Amino acid sequence: MVPFPRSACARLVPALLLVLDSGCTTQQAPESPGEATDMEAPMPTDRQGWDVLFDGSDLSAWHGYGQDGVPAVWRIEDGTLHSAPGGEGGDIVTREEYGDFELALGWKISPCGNSGIFYRGAEGQDYIWRTAPEMQVLDDACHSDARFPSHRAGSNYDLYMATPDVVRPAGEWNEVRIVARGPHVEHWLNGQKVVEYEQGSKAWSSRVAASKFREMPDYGTHMRGVIGLQDHGDPVWYRDIRVRRLDG
Repeated sequence: MVPFPRSACARLVPALLLVLDSGCTTQQAPESPGEATDMEAPMPTDRQGWDVLFDGSDLSAWHGYGQDGVPAVWRIEDGTLHSAPGGEGGDIVTREEYGDFELALGWKISPCGNSGIFYRGAEGQDYIWRTAPEMQVLDDACHSDARFPSHRAGSNYDLYMATPDVVRPAGEWNEVRIVARGPHVEHWLNGQKVVEYEQGSKAWSSRVAASKFREMPDYGTHMRGVIGLQDHGDPVWYRDIRVRRLDG
């Protein structure tokens, strides 16, 4: 999607949020993130037991989705993993699969930008989003997709909206944790739990049936898979990406 100029978006998005587009995905009431669990922590500080996926200098843990190497659009820049327009594009995914896990990373997005963090994805499709749930990465203040609550930053894309007003503005770093134990999944943003759901539950299946994924039979069916980062054509930066296995 071609982004609006930032000045126009700043005026239009608040008004758009008040409009229900009858041609858009059905928006259902969000599930409350509920009480804090034993997984609560602002961000993990103990590095023991964590696998480093990106430390600012090495992309060997990644490859392009459906490709052998890393697409040229992804590059290391000042210790960050930066995706910028130009060159061969495409999403990137981990070389290893993860079932129960905790993922921690930082991201910042360009003005009016869009990206995403995928997990439990399967390779072999044309796009990872046909199988993998996504934590949305978005400039909520400008990008037109923010008119849909379940498309805003931190949300389980198109299914569960994130707690509002937690994401930081474009150009500022956001800290993320995604925790998956069996079917229970939590999204954490800047130290706050913003989404939780049970993958494969009746509530989950109902939302999938009302979403853009309803005609994708493999969507969200895998309890183990690759982690991915989305190339949406907008500049985005990721840093300090690490994961620990919770299933041994």
